[in-house]
Amino acid sequence: MRILPLLCALLLLMLQGAAGLSLPRGLPQDCERRGGFCSHKSCPPGISRIGICSEQDFCCRSRWYP
Repeated sequence: MRILPLLCALLLLMLQGAAGLSLPRGLPQDCERRGGFCSHKSCPPGISRIGICSEQDFCCRSRWYP
């Protein structure tokens, strides 16, 4: 019985971590509204991935965007 609270806590942590892995999927226009641009397969070095434009395109934005 002592292990049940531990298993519940572990499950909760796993679910929270999995939620942070998903990126918002949208249209290229949504990406541009957020100050980003669509890049094929990966973002250039020094640029953060902030979403998904399509199955193979990522929405990218400079890390220092105001």
